[in-house]
Amino acid sequence: MPLSGLGDATRMERALHPLLVKRTLVDGTVETDTASVMVEATAAGLGRRRDPGDRRISVRVDDVHGSIATATGTSAVYVDYLQLVKVDDGWRILNALWTHA
Repeated sequence: MPLSGLGDATRMERALHPLLVKRTLVDGTVETDTASVMVEATAAGLGRRRDPGDRRISVRVDDVHGSIATATGTSAVYVDYLQLVKVDDGWRILNALWTHA
């Protein structure tokens, strides 16, 4: 964990496929983020500023079929429905649909 209070952008970049699309619904409008936006937000420490102090995260693998998978991530702040792909250097998040917990 970085001592500066900023997020670990390198770790975030390893978790995401470069073509990631992350979406949420806000006031009836779909908002979209990309992998580069997520990495930049992590480097800037955005997630830490939203941290309510409860760092527990639950990840449930819902299904795996060959090189694709679905998972659900739950924290005190977010619920994420994730679609992953297995590439040469490991599993990466390709699509995410999220909402506030």
